[in-house]
Amino acid sequence: MTDVVDHLATLGPFAIALGAAFEGQTAVIAGGVMAREQILSPAIVILAAALGSGFIDYLLFTLGRSFRHTAWVKKVAAKPAFDRALVLIERYPAGFILSFRFLYGLRAAGPVAVGVSAVSTRKFAVLNAVAAGLWAGAFVALGYAFGPAVMHLLGAIFAHAAPVAAGVAVVLVVLGVAFWRWRVWIAQERTAP
Repeated sequence: MTDVVDHLATLGPFAIALGAAFEGQTAVIAGGVMAREQILSPAIVILAAALGSGFIDYLLFTLGRSFRHTAWVKKVAAKPAFDRALVLIERYPAGFILSFRFLYGLRAAGPVAVGVSAVSTRKFAVLNAVAAGLWAGAFVALGYAFGPAVMHLLGAIFAHAAPVAAGVAVVLVVLGVAFWRWRVWIAQERTAP
């Protein structure tokens, strides 16, 4: 068990940063659970999540800004979330940048839309860094708060994993044999005069 904990302590921040960049909240909440279990420092988890989220959103902003006339940006712009994002950016640019991470459907379209808008790169960079920190802190806190419940659930699942896996294997073998026998019976029926 200590090997797993050592690997999590070593590779956990990288996994959290990648998860925050490409997947979102689940990896960050898992990081909060690891912080609760004292595998990682809460500050390291928040920093990794903020860096991953902030980096990918800045990259999407830059792509939107630099390639606004390309097929990729036009494809993103064709989504309904993009139009909603542009309306919100025009009315509340700072509020939008601080909140798009928390709004369903705007996680990827949001920074591209800001890149297409008239918001300056400097303003986006500063607000993006603040928003990434707030977002990371909120979801790490969720994982930290619900860490004992998650660990209890995982313990219950793994305590019964072997018998459940054996039962599933038996059922799959029985179904496989039954399917094979049925196919043989069908083949015999077709060849019978």
